[in-house]
Amino acid sequence: MTKTERAGWLTRDAYAALRPPLARAAAAEAALSGLDAADLEQAAWLRLLERARVQGPPADPRPGLLAAVRSEARAAREPARRETARLRRPRPLATGPAGCPERRVLTQEAAAEIRRAVAALTPRCRGLLAALLSGRDLTYREIAGTLGISQGSVGPERSRCLGCLRRMLATEVGAPDPGGMER
Repeated sequence: MTKTERAGWLTRDAYAALRPPLARAAAAEAALSGLDAADLEQAAWLRLLERARVQGPPADPRPGLLAAVRSEARAAREPARRETARLRRPRPLATGPAGCPERRVLTQEAAAEIRRAVAALTPRCRGLLAALLSGRDLTYREIAGTLGISQGSVGPERSRCLGCLRRMLATEVGAPDPGGMER
């Protein structure tokens, strides 16, 4: 078989006949797996054309296309399956000094002291710290708009509030561990 015979097997008529069943198979697999049907269809065509280039044109390309759709969908689902399997694994028991019960209790007590110290701050400082520590990653402009202060005063206000918090915690939370940082 010559190179032109291999390249010319997928005529316009053959494509028109193969596309509807391929599109249905891709849509069905996409609905089951949450993938994009057009991406599955394109990957299946690519796989069929690559296989035809190496092995020659298939006598009936329909089974190859449908198998390619299933294979591509399975390959696309595999990383998600591995990720969910990793999330379901039980965590190993904590070992070492951080995992001992005494350390956990001391850590919980320190967290409670920090919560009490934050509650004792002024409402303006509490609002600023809440905005800074929110998971929304607010800019200084957004924080200033939320608190009703100028954007230029967010930094100095933050420093003042953290200084107050640091002074309140200096007496309530113990000295840092050996090798820990001190300010």
